[in-house]
Amino acid sequence: MTAKLGLGQATIRMVTMSLAVWAGLLALVTGPAAWAGTYPEREITLILPFATGGTTDIVATTVAPLLEKELGQKIKILSRSGQGGVTGTLELLKAPSDGYTLGMATVSTTATNPAINKALKYDPLVDLTPIINIVATPNVLAVHPLFKADNFKQFLEELQRKPGKYSYASTGSGGIAHLQMEIFKSLTKTDIVHIAFRGASPAIGDVLNGQVMVLLDNLPSSMVYLKSGRLRPLAVAAPKRLAEFPEVPTFKELGLDSVNRSAYYGLVGPKDLPKEVVRRLNAAMTEVLKHPDVRKKLLAHGAFILGGSPEDFHRQIADELAYYKREIEGLGLKFEAGVIN
Repeated sequence: MTAKLGLGQATIRMVTMSLAVWAGLLALVTGPAAWAGTYPEREITLILPFATGGTTDIVATTVAPLLEKELGQKIKILSRSGQGGVTGTLELLKAPSDGYTLGMATVSTTATNPAINKALKYDPLVDLTPIINIVATPNVLAVHPLFKADNFKQFLEELQRKPGKYSYASTGSGGIAHLQMEIFKSLTKTDIVHIAFRGASPAIGDVLNGQVMVLLDNLPSSMVYLKSGRLRPLAVAAPKRLAEFPEVPTFKELGLDSVNRSAYYGLVGPKDLPKEVVRRLNAAMTEVLKHPDVRKKLLAHGAFILGGSPEDFHRQIADELAYYKREIEGLGLKFEAGVIN
């Protein structure tokens, strides 16, 4: 009886071991690597952290149709604006790390807000998975045509003569426009009131109708109004003067190098996105950015095409975050209840 029981136990152990081996082999076949070979198998949601009509929307809607072709699946674009891009980013972080919910990352969501807002509930270097940086864009300081300044010198003199009289529109508290204008105020010893909006489109709307007189915005969302004369450009944050506005100086030329920073727009996922999925998405977007029509549209909006590896994008985020942390510390700026002082 004892021998029979022993044999039965040995048999059970052998069967159990065999099942474990087969389970391991099955995991190799159906695990992340094999799964990524069939990814994506259904619709992908792309979360935009700013309102429709702004640069984030322009970039996303330009690349999405060809990205759908590359991936063979539909991409549904959702705008989740608020808090300078924080609202949409937090929604992305709640999504499963399966590649079916992605987000657009900007300087506002990965650098300026994390640098200034100590209460922020995410770390962009830990809680996001960089996939690819898509484009960089200049920022432009512009005013309503009725503002009493034809150039930057006159603009600065007007602010200095009348502290607190004027207000400026930004795409949200803690975003790049907000932080750069507060750095500008600190460097120039001027006083201009901040008005936060949920994105570029509503911000531009109130400047166009004269409710707010000053705007710092990304070039693509402002381009049509600058060209038509409905907005007057005074300075640009760019490596050199723009071909479209050759008479407009860069902030660096004006002695304000700290404000002379471009914005960027890239593709990210939640934390721990599988590497195979990241590689698939990076390769697909790389092909999209080679397409002549996409390049033409992005360049026409004043954007510079970037691309590169996920590691490149991670380094870019880390560099920009470190830069703004240094600037904030050096100027002694603090963020409380949406106000930088």
